[in-house]
Amino acid sequence: MTHGSFTWNELYTRDVEAAKAFYAATIGWTFEGVPMAHQNRTYWIAKVEGRPVAGILDMRGIVPDSDPPHWLSYLEVDNVDRCAAEIGRHGGRIVRAPFDIPNFGRIAIGADATGAFLAWVTSKR
Repeated sequence: MTHGSFTWNELYTRDVEAAKAFYAATIGWTFEGVPMAHQNRTYWIAKVEGRPVAGILDMRGIVPDSDPPHWLSYLEVDNVDRCAAEIGRHGGRIVRAPFDIPNFGRIAIGADATGAFLAWVTSKR
């Protein structure tokens, strides 16, 4: 993982099955479900030739009902806590302070100075 590189993309949708069917039919993705017991939902890892390329999850209960389905990109940073502390000072904002995802890394979610949403991540290495 290289500091400043996009490393993951995640689809937030209210119709996971329709999204899976669409991407399977149009680009050949296959899917592996990973239970998220703490949230009573499944996280779907999209794969190409067995290699993880993206994630899909049901956005209900995670984001406001008014948010449309969307892709969220993850930007790799060396230290997500330090980065999150700098974001507000440079015109961005954090909407979810840094938190840990087991076996993945530490993440903060927010918006850049233009209002575009993204996630910053320090991956487990």
